[in-house]
Amino acid sequence: MVSMGSKQFFAMLGVHVMLFSLLSGCMGALDNTVDPRATLEAYPTLIQEGEMVTLDARDSSPVEGVITAYAWDFGDGTTAETVVGFTSHTYLSYGQYTVRITVTNDQGGTDDALATIVVNGAPSVNISMPSIVRAGDAALLDASASFDPEGNDLTYQWDLNALEDSDGDGNPSNDADQTTPTVLLDTSSSGYIYGSLRVDDGAGAFAVQPFEINVTSRTFQVTWITETYEVAWDEYLEQGESWSGNSTPGEVGRVMSFNAILELDQDVAPPHDNFTLALNIVEDNYNRRVATEPGNYSTNEPARAEMFEDGMNVRGEDGMYTSDSAEELLRMLLNSRESGKGQGAWVWTVVAQQSDPDAFIGEIDPDPGNDWTLTVEVVVMRPSLTEVALGSTNNQ
Repeated sequence: MVSMGSKQFFAMLGVHVMLFSLLSGCMGALDNTVDPRATLEAYPTLIQEGEMVTLDARDSSPVEGVITAYAWDFGDGTTAETVVGFTSHTYLSYGQYTVRITVTNDQGGTDDALATIVVNGAPSVNISMPSIVRAGDAALLDASASFDPEGNDLTYQWDLNALEDSDGDGNPSNDADQTTPTVLLDTSSSGYIYGSLRVDDGAGAFAVQPFEINVTSRTFQVTWITETYEVAWDEYLEQGESWSGNSTPGEVGRVMSFNAILELDQDVAPPHDNFTLALNIVEDNYNRRVATEPGNYSTNEPARAEMFEDGMNVRGEDGMYTSDSAEELLRMLLNSRESGKGQGAWVWTVVAQQSDPDAFIGEIDPDPGNDWTLTVEVVVMRPSLTEVALGSTNNQ
């Protein structure tokens, strides 16, 4: 056993007293540090993608001394430092973000404050549609695959013609021509169609997507076919009476010529009846009138009137034509300057100028010419259309 002398004991005791005194001094220095008090206000706390938030920590207190630094963590991977407690930040993506402000005073003390920012995402617009379509074909615009990142229900506003102000408000770009997820576009006329779709999520966010569709005209092979159409009437007229009948040969083709014969029943004895045949084509301002001529009794020929016209229109030429529809092309071919004659209704009129007998032989009427027959033959060139498109043909 080792005994310690009094001098050694007091020397060691002094070392312990000195160490305790030093440790007490350090603990006293830590206890004297005063932390600041951080506050944070954010507005607005609900924004849309791409909008800015204002962040205000100016009400933070150093408690003692002064605040020397403001450190910002915006929660989206970006940070900043300012010497004043005020800044702003733009959020480009939807989601929920926690903003942290760290305040430091001149004593080295720090404090944090938090704020939560909710960023509403804009809808994602997805339009399925053809970029090119032939005139008259169905063009379906389908935006049903559009979605909202937060799962909100979407509303749709289609402006189907950006060049037309359909609602009359002076702004052609805000029309709501359709409000359903899918629409059928009118493609009756060729040319480019420019439009747009606005999709809203009901929470303040929307997305607008423009679109364009090229409506092309259709291509047809035209072959002209010569055909003859005949129509006939037979009636009975007393003297002074008249009859009218209609035909429209220009509906089926380009009128080239016609021949009309009015023939009366053979009279037993002279004099012959006297009838008049007239034709009026209203749209063409065409009027002609002919009278019957006596027949030859020796050859048993009846009285008759004949009306003839040749070369009324230019002959059609075979070839390739473009048009928005077969109907439109037919109208063009049959109503052009080269084929305008003979269009519309043909009004035929037969008038019995004189048809009574001059004398009776007993009870026999020697003049039965009141009965008559009108025969009309019209030669037309009819256009036959065969559509040529996308490697296929469709006869019209």
